[in-house]
Amino acid sequence: MKAKMKRARPPSVRDRSLPFTYEGWVDILDGQGNEPVFDHFFSDTLCGLIECLDRKNIHSSQVLLYGLYRGDELLLDNSVMTGKEGQWLQRPDLCRALQDHYQNTHEECYRGHAENGQCSFVDRDRESLGPVW
Repeated sequence: MKAKMKRARPPSVRDRSLPFTYEGWVDILDGQGNEPVFDHFFSDTLCGLIECLDRKNIHSSQVLLYGLYRGDELLLDNSVMTGKEGQWLQRPDLCRALQDHYQNTHEECYRGHAENGQCSFVDRDRESLGPVW
């Protein structure tokens, strides 16, 4: 009888409660159209998505952020990821802000970004895709 082999998977891949994709929606008409027309940005990590938006000079007030989580799109609170002037936080400040928010609210979509001093998403690609529409 052959023993069944299990593949070793990183903790974040095994933990199905962590979001697997983050998405940013940016209205390319900047609110001037009859309806918004969105560019979409995607990343497997929230820090990767924030870094991409920051590189492209997209201010936090211009984007809707979503965690694609358990088959749902959950709107995230941009203020958790920004400083006083609305500028994006960078790692490790971003990770700490997300962890503090999770500890205060227990909202699952913010969990895992700096638990026990370690990033739960370390096995994921921080590259981003976008804009796409």
